[in-house]
Amino acid sequence: MTTGAEALAALRAAADTARAGEMLAYHKAPRIYLGLAVPVIETHVAEWRREGTIADRVALAGALWDSDIHEARIAAAKLLIQARIPEGEPEVWREFLRWLPGFDAWAIADHACKVAERRLVARPERLDTVESWTRDENRWVRRAALVATLPWSRYTHPGPDDCAARECILGWAATYVADRDWFIQKSVAWWLRSLSAHDPGRVRAFLEGPGRGLRAFARRDAARRLA
Repeated sequence: MTTGAEALAALRAAADTARAGEMLAYHKAPRIYLGLAVPVIETHVAEWRREGTIADRVALAGALWDSDIHEARIAAAKLLIQARIPEGEPEVWREFLRWLPGFDAWAIADHACKVAERRLVARPERLDTVESWTRDENRWVRRAALVATLPWSRYTHPGPDDCAARECILGWAATYVADRDWFIQKSVAWWLRSLSAHDPGRVRAFLEGPGRGLRAFARRDAARRLA
């Protein structure tokens, strides 16, 4: 199995210093940027995913994450995005939870939340843990509560348990309306816009209720797909 040092060396070898400066200016989070496009990262990840066990991949993802290099953190998330994991599934969830408090930028957080999505769908009872994120001091953790639960916005014919979970998540979204932070408002709009493709009536009800207090841009974004 590729070691963390070998994986980091491979990413560094492909670095584009000119683009790295542009990425730092764009993402703003103070860390090392290598200037790699996502497809380049995915090429490396595809090779690493073919090696070793789930435990090996979790260890490699942990080493990449701990480097605090932007592209390495993206690679760490992509290593663990998998719908079905035959063994070692709790280790993947624990690794994600280890990353969560360090979220400080949207791009890394969004990639990492793809890991959480799969693990929440596999074990919906973990939504009880996610509920605690909604009260976290870190806005990126609060935002992750909606980003990681997007699968519940996409069910066209949800069962009773999924409907209950959806209403619970919409309750979280309602509490976010008073938070004027742009990224929090955007996360509410994102969830509602996604839901509007499957249950437009519920989105209208939200916008006519607690959603009246959303910022104007978020209301527009949430209603974009409504007739």
